[in-house]
Amino acid sequence: MKEVKVTNKQHNSKMCFACGLSNSFGLKSRFYELETEELLALFTPAVEHQGYPGRLHGGLAATILDETIGRAIMMTCSDTLWGVTVDFSMRLRKPVPLDSEIRVLARITQEDKRFFKGCGEILLANGDVAVEGQGRYLKMDISKIADFDTEEQQWRVVHSPNDPTSVVF
Repeated sequence: MKEVKVTNKQHNSKMCFACGLSNSFGLKSRFYELETEELLALFTPAVEHQGYPGRLHGGLAATILDETIGRAIMMTCSDTLWGVTVDFSMRLRKPVPLDSEIRVLARITQEDKRFFKGCGEILLANGDVAVEGQGRYLKMDISKIADFDTEEQQWRVVHSPNDPTSVVF
């Protein structure tokens, strides 16, 4: 086991399904940049997120893994440069339970001027890999994707007393 420092917390928004803090159906994920140049997402699935009883729906596992890999580009670029998914695949290895906080870890594996590739995992509480994913993403400024008003969308870092300063893997 190794302790890794958190170096930065990324923005949340109001209504995004993955990170929207006001979206009552969403995952309300929090994203932390690590000293290892990886991005960590933390969220606790609710019963509304289940597929089979007591298990996270596979489509939502894909959602949070894709979101975390796509956001990893913000670690080295502006927080308004997003990764737009071009291709994404995943492998489900173990069921993801609903009863505890889930950790998602992602990293960039290749990058050029317009595109990047990344990979990541959903980790269970005991450290086992439950889901693996990889994708290819187009780098795009949010202003070219949608009308995105940072004030209206409440795009900001929201600190919490529960924010980790380090994590153990």
